[in-house]
Amino acid sequence: MLRSCFFVLLLMASVNAWSGDISYKVGVNGLTCPFCTYGIEKHLLKLGGVDGVETNIDEGYVLVTMDEGELLEKPEVERAVKKAGFSLRSFE
Repeated sequence: MLRSCFFVLLLMASVNAWSGDISYKVGVNGLTCPFCTYGIEKHLLKLGGVDGVETNIDEGYVLVTMDEGELLEKPEVERAVKKAGFSLRSFE
């Protein structure tokens, strides 16, 4: 029984690892406070295919995770960042 439970847990972990979620690290100039975080996240979440957004104020970047099979294009990120009142530093 313990062996089969371990196998199921291992299988679940490997499915998550191979799920194909793509993340982009977006460097943003001007992120200094929680209000900035709210603004940038709101605009990036409006983009098609975005599953989640995490902001690191200290490092000045936003990690954007996409839905499976979706890609993010730099021009649409630049527009969203500009609408939020910031400038794009990098897009990885």
